[in-house]
Amino acid sequence: MLPFARVSIIGLGLIGSSVARAVKANMPEVRITGFDADPEVRDRAHDLGFCDDVADTAGTAVIDAGLVILCVPVGAMGLVAEQMAADLPADAIVSDVGSCKQSVAEALAAALPEATIIPAHPVAGTEKSGPDAGFATLFKGRWCILTPPTNAPEAAVAALSTFWQRLGADVEIMDARHHDLVLAITSHLPHLIAYTIVGTADDLGEVTQSEVIKYSAGGFRDFTRIAASDPVMWRDVFLNNKEAVLEMLQRFSEDLTALQRAIRYGKGDDLEALFARTRDIRRSIVEQGQDDDAPDFGRKH
Repeated sequence: MLPFARVSIIGLGLIGSSVARAVKANMPEVRITGFDADPEVRDRAHDLGFCDDVADTAGTAVIDAGLVILCVPVGAMGLVAEQMAADLPADAIVSDVGSCKQSVAEALAAALPEATIIPAHPVAGTEKSGPDAGFATLFKGRWCILTPPTNAPEAAVAALSTFWQRLGADVEIMDARHHDLVLAITSHLPHLIAYTIVGTADDLGEVTQSEVIKYSAGGFRDFTRIAASDPVMWRDVFLNNKEAVLEMLQRFSEDLTALQRAIRYGKGDDLEALFARTRDIRRSIVEQGQDDDAPDFGRKH
């Protein structure tokens, strides 16, 4: 049995278009209506055909929807919710795909006080953006974290869980504040470090940009992949999860100072012990299926 007959997707970039494509592939009977604030994106979505209908407004897009998924930057969630509030069916479930959950839950509750809101975060993505970047298997074997409020109806949580499972994801239920702390260290801080390292390289007067590009076959190249992520999305992530990010950044700074001291004072045993521990973590990630052990991250040579 289908969890929803009609799904509306607001925001048709990488994640939104991937949700649409995954629904088409796994639940072809479901009717998909999409909307994006950018008219060029709407036109492209229409040409690509991953939605049954592409609406001209957010309100029009949600009429008759059983599930509405907001796939917009977390800083825009409240505004978009306000734009569709008057047309939202009383029995629709409103969810999202944002990387911050506490701020999103508060923004959606303020804009839609009578709605059934179940925030969600599919932990999947690439450094690409736009409607052409999506693909149907993006969520296959990935985690989707639901952070329902304490008063969320059990049937609604179950229906949304089934929806994401039908798209290939593994579903986890988590408190919103705990989610934000976990993602601050596993996702947000790594992006912040990547942006910083790439920016530092660009600022170095002694190293030319051509040299940075020419000799980027080492670790720097992998940082640039992360640093190529959507700048608006990540601006909003850091501003909307600032407490957890700053807490993790302080902890990282303390650990970095300890590492600096170990290098300065020749504490080779301390360095080796740290590197051995972190290598074990990498092996655990591969063992749990969150990455594979293909040499050079599976790049073709």
